[in-house]
Amino acid sequence: MNAIEIKNLHFSYGKENVLDGVSLCLKEGRLAILAGENGAGKSTLLRLLLGELPIGESHKGDQEEGSGDGSIEILGQDIRQFKDWSSISYVPQNGMGGWKDFPASVEEIVRANLYKQIGLFRFAGKKERQQVRAALAQVGMEEYQNRLIGRLSGGQQQRVLLARALVNEPKLLILDEPTSALDEKNASHFYRLLKKINAEKRITVLMVTHDLKRASSYADDIWVLEDGRVKQEAGKGDGQA
Repeated sequence: MNAIEIKNLHFSYGKENVLDGVSLCLKEGRLAILAGENGAGKSTLLRLLLGELPIGESHKGDQEEGSGDGSIEILGQDIRQFKDWSSISYVPQNGMGGWKDFPASVEEIVRANLYKQIGLFRFAGKKERQQVRAALAQVGMEEYQNRLIGRLSGGQQQRVLLARALVNEPKLLILDEPTSALDEKNASHFYRLLKKINAEKRITVLMVTHDLKRASSYADDIWVLEDGRVKQEAGKGDGQA
C-alpha cells in the first residue's frame, strides 16, 4: 500500500498559483525527502497533507484565501474522508524554540502526545509510561526522562521531539526542516537515527529539508519542488544507519 499518493494536485492563493500539477507516490516503509527553495510550495504541500488546507473547495483564513483540486490519498484513503490522524505524527519546523525556560521534564513532553489515549484529566498508567520509555529508548534519550527539556542541548531536544512523535507508534512520520537549528555533527547523527528507526520499525518518513546534499545519502526517494512542480525524482538510500 502507498503511504502517500498525490495526483495532479493544484493549489492557489487568490491568483497566485502555488502548486501546479504535483504528482508523487511514497510507498510504505520508505524514507523520502521533499526539497526546494523558499516559495517553491513545500509548506503548502505539507499543510495539504496534514489536512490543514482542503482540496476540492475554497479555503478562507484570517489572511489568506485558497483553493485546490486534484487528489491526495493517505494510507490508502482519500484525505477528504481520512479520520485516523493518530496514525500520522508531525515534527514542525523550529520545534525547539521556547524550551529554554519551559518547566517540563522530558517524560512530560513525550507523554503529552498520548493525551487522547490517556484523557485530559487522568494520570498516565503503566502502559503509557512504558510507551514513553520505549520511545525515548529509540532515540537514545531514556536516561534523560527526568531532566528538564530546557537543560538539554539542541541535538538532545530534537531527539526528544522525535520521541514525542514516535510515542503513539505512527505509520507515517512527517518532519519539517528537523535539522535547521543543528550543527553539522548533530544533523548527521539525527539523519542516521531517523534512517535506523525507519529501517527497524518500518515507519514511513517524509522529511522536508534544505540540507539536500547530506540528507540525500539516507533517502529512498527524493523530490525537488520548483515553481510549484516536481522537477526531479531520485533516490539513493545508501546512508549508513
